[in-house]
Amino acid sequence: MRDYLLTLCVTAAVTYLLTGPVRKFAIATGAMPEIRARDVHREPTPRLGGIAMFFGLCAGLLVAAHLQNLGSVFDLSNEPRALLSGAALIWLIGVLDDKFELDALIKLGAQMISAGVMVAQGLTILWLPIPGVGVVSLTPGQGTLLTVALVVLTINAVNFVDGLDGLAAGMVCIAATAFFLYAYRLWYGYTIEAAAPATLFTAILIGMCLGFLPHNMHPARIFMGDSGSMLIGLILAASAISITGQVDPDVLKLFEGSTREATHAALPVFIPLLLPLTIIAIPMADLVLAIVRRTWKGQSPFAADRGHLHHRLLEIGHSHSRAVLIMYFWSALIAFGTLAYSVHSTSMWIVLGVVALSAIGLVLLLMPRFTPRAPRWAESVVPPRYRRRKPAPVAEAAPEPVAAGTERVPVPAGINGATAIGNRARFTDRRKAGTPS
Repeated sequence: MRDYLLTLCVTAAVTYLLTGPVRKFAIATGAMPEIRARDVHREPTPRLGGIAMFFGLCAGLLVAAHLQNLGSVFDLSNEPRALLSGAALIWLIGVLDDKFELDALIKLGAQMISAGVMVAQGLTILWLPIPGVGVVSLTPGQGTLLTVALVVLTINAVNFVDGLDGLAAGMVCIAATAFFLYAYRLWYGYTIEAAAPATLFTAILIGMCLGFLPHNMHPARIFMGDSGSMLIGLILAASAISITGQVDPDVLKLFEGSTREATHAALPVFIPLLLPLTIIAIPMADLVLAIVRRTWKGQSPFAADRGHLHHRLLEIGHSHSRAVLIMYFWSALIAFGTLAYSVHSTSMWIVLGVVALSAIGLVLLLMPRFTPRAPRWAESVVPPRYRRRKPAPVAEAAPEPVAAGTERVPVPAGINGATAIGNRARFTDRRKAGTPS
């Protein structure tokens, strides 16, 4: 665990330190697209945050290769090299898209090619444990198709959910944390060496997200862009493929009997293996709903709109930060609920806890305008918006003198009382006010 934590911290530090220079580079190169109709931010914000995240990935792999306990992963498996080659390709396409706005079909083709590069180097699904049937070995063609489909779905799910500040990085960090705990349990608890690559991938992914989040939280100073969202989506998919394709369920030997009976009895343990996308169920649901919605309207499934889940949260009255926190809550509930059930499937307390937390989540959804207030003794440590202090009274300005024989013309007010017509200087002229310039 210590080596994994060291790798995670190095990845997070490199990503965090490089994000500032990358932001300046993005501004200098003009990677700041104009505000689009579907965007929720109000000012042009630089992209290309995926550059810092990619170098964080490289730093994490480099450090892990020189650690004694993790160096064997690179010696016994070709999966880290397969991940790096596929990640480099998808990252390069993402950088070009952040700068030049590539066509959706080009990006889809690049995603499939990146998955094919990983498959060619051995990172593929070899078998699946199916309840009631047993362990089913896949042919090379079936394994390739299933691997490519999983990579493309995961990348686009993460890309679709990247619509609010800090949303994609936070949700992927939550999913990666749950998957890391599961993979580490297989590797350390059952001494399954084949689970070591997935454990390493998820640790690096957590570091990438944690290092980028301080720059990406609302109000974001930089966006990860497609270069970042597609990159973290590919790493998350590679982690699931590594466990599903390389860990033989018979090695666990949790139950006696035939393979069919053992697989059926150990279903809760295989939930993250059979359905790795449950840890990103919210982005996947958003992806499916977006495809259905756009197809129903006669649009392309890749056409952008403002119908995503996070957009709907804003429309019903939630603030930007609260919408992100609600999405975090549901992602953590599904990911860690699945993880807890896979460990202790016979415990009724887990089911009751998930139901209770789901009820709390529904209450939060129905109270969009409720603003919690901290007690007075805690006002000094909470943000100003949660304090009970009353605003200071504003003194009314003295009316301007009106020349004799002239009539004052009322000026119509605009939004929030601001004047909607006529020019008005932003700052007063000091020379007119009698002060030295």
